[in-house]
Amino acid sequence: MIGYSHMTTGLLKKATNLPVLDRIKLVEDIWDSIADEPDEIPLTEAQKRELSRRMELMRKNPDRALPWSEAKRRILKRRSKTK
Repeated sequence: MIGYSHMTTGLLKKATNLPVLDRIKLVEDIWDSIADEPDEIPLTEAQKRELSRRMELMRKNPDRALPWSEAKRRILKRRSKTK
């Protein structure tokens, strides 16, 4: 496993021996711990440009912004039509 330390390799071996539901919970917990430290996740230059582009669009057209609940509702509605 390229890039893994000896400790990480051992942890991975132990984790893969867990029942599937326990592994899912472990992944969720690890992901949550990553999300708790957003400043530790470096952005690529392309991601920075895209964020700047979107922020500028929002600044120019604040009335087009949607609350997450509405955006999610629209996305789910579109997805249900394609199935």
